[in-house]
Amino acid sequence: MSQPDITAVKDYLLNLQDAICNGLAEVDGREIFIEDAWTREAGGGGRTRVLSNGAVFEQGGVAFSHVFGNDLPPSATTHRPELAGRSWQAMGVSLVIHPQNPYVPTSHANVRFFMAEKEGAEPIWWFGGGFDLTPYYPFKDDVIEWHQTARAACEPYGADIYPRFKRWADDYFYLKHRGETRGVGGLFFDDLNEGGFESAFGFMQSVGDHYLKAYLPIVLRRKDTDFGERERDFQLYRRGRYVEFNLVYDRGTLFGLQSGGRTESILMSLPPLVKWRYNWQPEAGSPEAELYESYLKPRDWLAEK
Repeated sequence: MSQPDITAVKDYLLNLQDAICNGLAEVDGREIFIEDAWTREAGGGGRTRVLSNGAVFEQGGVAFSHVFGNDLPPSATTHRPELAGRSWQAMGVSLVIHPQNPYVPTSHANVRFFMAEKEGAEPIWWFGGGFDLTPYYPFKDDVIEWHQTARAACEPYGADIYPRFKRWADDYFYLKHRGETRGVGGLFFDDLNEGGFESAFGFMQSVGDHYLKAYLPIVLRRKDTDFGERERDFQLYRRGRYVEFNLVYDRGTLFGLQSGGRTESILMSLPPLVKWRYNWQPEAGSPEAELYESYLKPRDWLAEK
């Protein structure tokens, strides 16, 4: 198996952060990303970039981190006991974008690399990541286009890759306590080292490079749609599901907090405003009810085109 090129991965991730921030800021047109560089006492650091109160994006965070240490947190070793006793390093770019307009979906993307080493043994390494879409007032054509772009990111690596990682996203971005998916899915993969370093690294790059291709056309199509208090209220209510997922299930959040990561950067994914209501139910026949009935469950979107 080819050996990992840490420098190449880091250079790609830094450039990806630049490209995504530049693309989103250009669409927003009013605000730019403010950078906050930080160091981690236990080893490593990163640069967190946040855009707030923009014309299109209420808040967006795009973070790069490269952290390392000698002892892994329980979130890593519980499922991979062979990692115990190894030094480790992890790097990645993670982002969440919360739009102003309820007709523009929230989106998330993450690409990351992990390696654990021990003297006298081969390094254990893998890539992970993906992207997913969380609409409030979904449009079927938008969702199909999102999944078409996800499939395009996977196609050079085999016909089975998109269905496999699409299913993984449906299973992963699922709120078990609510019995609903977080949104309409996309791609999710982890522990990827198939085919050696060059192949796995190439796939991770393809996923990272397709995020803006998937998201920006939807933003441009929906950002000027008229909305009122009802739509805004529903958007804030549904954002609560995002908070629940990130704090209860998200692996990156758990790993970051358990490994002594920077809390501000880890929790930048949370929306700036959110509402919870006791036992709220959408009105029958409403657009809000359609979201629950038709979109918050796994579907083969590309078979419906």
